[in-house]
Amino acid sequence: MAYLILFEDAPDHDHVRAQYMPDHLAFLTAHADAIQSAGPLFDGDIAAGGAWIVNVGSMDKARALVEADPFWPTGLRKSVRILRWNHVFANGVAMPPKAT
Repeated sequence: MAYLILFEDAPDHDHVRAQYMPDHLAFLTAHADAIQSAGPLFDGDIAAGGAWIVNVGSMDKARALVEADPFWPTGLRKSVRILRWNHVFANGVAMPPKAT
């Protein structure tokens, strides 16, 4: 199942992001089988959080990935929202919706 994970970052935690970024990127690479896409979000020029698209078997597995990320225990993440995602369009092609 695909999930969209939205992260909101805590204000004034840029130093944490910078300190743990190499570990975070290594984590993403190590979990590339599940984390299909990841990247930062911005509000104008201000870092606002991040988003992942993951493909795992359950909401619990998606949450486990979030909590295994080196950013998680640092206080950088103010909030996280995990949403099941029904992927129906990619690269100019509509795909039949999967059963929900």
